[in-house]
Amino acid sequence: MSGHLPTTSVTADYAQRVSDDLSANRNEQERVRAELARLQDELVRLEDSEQVLTKMQEVLGGTAKRVAKQSKGRKTAAAPEPRRSGSKTAAGKSAAAPGRRTPKKASSPKKLGEPTWLELTTSYLGGQSEPKSAAEVAASLTEAHPERAVQVTVVRNTLEQGVAQGLLERSKQGRSVFYSPASAAPVPSDS
Repeated sequence: MSGHLPTTSVTADYAQRVSDDLSANRNEQERVRAELARLQDELVRLEDSEQVLTKMQEVLGGTAKRVAKQSKGRKTAAAPEPRRSGSKTAAGKSAAAPGRRTPKKASSPKKLGEPTWLELTTSYLGGQSEPKSAAEVAASLTEAHPERAVQVTVVRNTLEQGVAQGLLERSKQGRSVFYSPASAAPVPSDS
């Protein structure tokens, strides 16, 4: 009988360890599932935000953004399936998601026949001999078009849109970013 006591004790210890490990494994699976669900929700929110920002950029930049959006859509077409599963709820929430600020009016709506911000920025940079920062472009556009409310962030977004479409080139010098027409030869940067 004394021979069975240690074997039973060892077996019981192993059974308890396996049971504890199994419980820990299941708890970890639940934790990972919860984290995955949180990340999927965050991804849906980011995608919704991207859609809102893209629509805002279309309004601010005119119809040229639609071409870039279509080409960008082709790049993201290989998205994983979990992203697609939440897209139905995301589409319903995009317009009324809490915490989102969606401006009701543009600061200076484009009147029929007026050039778009993209047209204004590219034509301005086309007449310059050296790259300009977004603040410099905004200041020049404010002087040239006092009837339009020029915001540096709108100009910066428009300049980045021009870079994305291949109309403009971006160069960095330290922490500063400068823009020039794409047809101009890029100035070598030693930074």
